[in-house]
Amino acid sequence: MDAATSMFIDRMPKAELHVHLEGSAEADTLLLLAARNGIALSREDIAAARRPAGYASFDHFARALLMTVHCVRALDDFAELAYRHGAAMARQNIRYAEVTWTPQLYGHLRLPLDAVLEALNAGRARACDEWGVEMRWIPDLVRSFPKPALRVQAWAVSPKAREGGVVALGLGGPEDEALAPEIREAFARARAAGLPANPHAGEGAGPASVWTALRELGARRLGHGVRAIEDEALVAHLAEEQITLEVCPTSNVLLQVFPIYAAHPLKRLLAAGCRVTVNSDDPALFGSDLCGEYRHAVADCGLTLAELKDSVLAAVAASHLPDTEREALRHDFEERFEGLDSGEGRA
Repeated sequence: MDAATSMFIDRMPKAELHVHLEGSAEADTLLLLAARNGIALSREDIAAARRPAGYASFDHFARALLMTVHCVRALDDFAELAYRHGAAMARQNIRYAEVTWTPQLYGHLRLPLDAVLEALNAGRARACDEWGVEMRWIPDLVRSFPKPALRVQAWAVSPKAREGGVVALGLGGPEDEALAPEIREAFARARAAGLPANPHAGEGAGPASVWTALRELGARRLGHGVRAIEDEALVAHLAEEQITLEVCPTSNVLLQVFPIYAAHPLKRLLAAGCRVTVNSDDPALFGSDLCGEYRHAVADCGLTLAELKDSVLAAVAASHLPDTEREALRHDFEERFEGLDSGEGRA
């Protein structure tokens, strides 16, 4: 990639729809939290758990992810995670992000979810004040542990959660498992309360998991969705309905969904008319970031800069913001792109 293209990518305004708070904590953040909470943890421990060259299995990856959870013990830790995520956004010119976090991973702390959200928002506000970045929150459920689902859902649709920046209900965990009754009920209740469904599907499992997310959960936006490429009718449906795909190329390669970037279907999905966005998923665990994902999208997956810009605006259009805020963000991004295109340098 030439220097001019690389610089343009760095300076582009960006919006990210698929990034996990737990997978975004850099080693320095974990060491800070560990020292604060009296946890024995070294940089070597972190390096041994995290394998940016690839993970042998999803379980191996999950263990690396849970290292962050192990280091979080108090409300101030949530504020620190949010603030440091905002700092990483600012470094990459990510102006807006919808950040996923998993409430039930912290059930052992016995902290009220309202208090956790307040702490996250303290870090979010500090980041916004310092760098002008904006975040919203997507709490997610876990397929394989459905028991807390209705409790988390009831909190997520509460006025305090919605006013505090909760914009959707997510779903993670093994995609090949049948949806438990609690999960189905949680999403039905969330839909009835006006909270959108934003599940993972079409990554660890094939097209069937995508059809399930669409038909049974009412999803209009999917975490990953890339294995839809295995079903021609599904790809056509996604394109026709303009279902948004939150595509994370490096995650897919390092978790062995696709062997190399050149085999990734990002370009084919875009060519088929699908609404595609580019995201980093768990950047600290994959040794990447959103700028790096954009570079891979162009250099290894074949996207043009024009297509990359379109994917950025698609992320803004697919955000869960209220209409007026989404329109203001779109206008801001278009102005920033115009500044870059004209050589004014505004980003």
